[in-house]
Amino acid sequence: MAGWRGPDPVENVSQVQLRALQLERARASVQLAYDKVPLYKEKFDAAGVGPDDLKSLDDLQRFPFTTKDDLRKAYPFGLFAVPKDEIVRVHASSGTTGKPTVVGYNAADIEMWSGLMARSLWALGIRPQHKIHSSFGYGLFTGGMGWHYGGEKLGAMMVPASGGFTERHVQLIHDFEPDVLLATPSYALVIADAFKSAGFDPAKSSVRTLIAGAEPWSEALRAEIEQCWGVDAYDSYGLSEVIGPGVAQECMGDKGALTIWEDHFLPEIVDPGSGDRLEEGEKGEVVFTSLTKQAMPVIRYRTRDVTRLLPPKDRSMRRLERISGRTDDMLIIRGVNLFPTQIEAILAPVDQLSTHYQLEVFRGDKRMDELIVHIETKNHADASGGAAKELGARTRHMIKAHSGVNVQVEILAPETIERSQGKAKRIIDRRPKQ
Repeated sequence: MAGWRGPDPVENVSQVQLRALQLERARASVQLAYDKVPLYKEKFDAAGVGPDDLKSLDDLQRFPFTTKDDLRKAYPFGLFAVPKDEIVRVHASSGTTGKPTVVGYNAADIEMWSGLMARSLWALGIRPQHKIHSSFGYGLFTGGMGWHYGGEKLGAMMVPASGGFTERHVQLIHDFEPDVLLATPSYALVIADAFKSAGFDPAKSSVRTLIAGAEPWSEALRAEIEQCWGVDAYDSYGLSEVIGPGVAQECMGDKGALTIWEDHFLPEIVDPGSGDRLEEGEKGEVVFTSLTKQAMPVIRYRTRDVTRLLPPKDRSMRRLERISGRTDDMLIIRGVNLFPTQIEAILAPVDQLSTHYQLEVFRGDKRMDELIVHIETKNHADASGGAAKELGARTRHMIKAHSGVNVQVEILAPETIERSQGKAKRIIDRRPKQ
């Protein structure tokens, strides 16, 4: 793997130059998909469009979407655009809701991806002399190896601790003194709890930068992580179907928005219901077209992530507002749309409550969907008797006042909800399957 050459000049080209580059690369990606992937040829032909119809970036909206169902139908290798003997790596989703979605990479893809991860690290002030502790999984999940290869390309020391064995993370961070911690937001707090159980203060560790991703998290949770660890915590965005992490990254001095690496990924925002493209600044579902991926190009992939596009700031590339939720995680309770992160933000100001919660949805006696919010207290004393009753009533009132939804609330003692070593499980759906 070639070494890191420093920031790419494309980050600061003019808008005219960037759009011209995107159009050139989009045409090549669409042509590759049409010529080499039967599913795309079938979808394009059915929609009455072809590569020659992509004369401007606006023409892309004439092309059909790619969905997770398309990836599942093509399982395992039906979306590859290169011969299988050119594939050097595959990753896959967990497949908990059906067949896993499989993605493939050739050598050029791995080189490009590693460069984007190194770019993301550099944008946060990470340099070759730093040490990076990764608690992301190193299996089929893209997070572990994506960040690992980026750190190595940058020239930093990588500690591939992977997920699980939380006490081992405490020892390694204590002994190796890394500058950077990579973790899901929920697991960052699990590691912090393990530090405290071992008699250490995580805020006194060597970690000064925490990079989190793989699940939506609120500003309230960021504040808790930063206070607990004594760090600056930054959001990263990606998804395996597009490439993995490295699609967009919060940069130093720009928390709250993630710079999209637009020279490789072209974003759109669409209405989740109609699929119509929305104007920049409007909130909707983000859709991505890969511009440089060779082994498995994706054209207009529906991410189900809800956000909005923001104008460029320090670079020429547009930014994403932090993901507020997923359309497939959205709960509709008595006609009101709710995301887990909304509940998280509502509860954050309550000092007695922790950030460990779950939302249980079930079908009530009147055939209406009902919601129970299970949430832990920070102290055992607040989880029983009159204190718990008062806290539960206050929590119900806050959720009603801010969302308009009547919910049930169960106040739990600390350490009641099962801790995740990866993505937190926020929703338990007990409704009858259709």
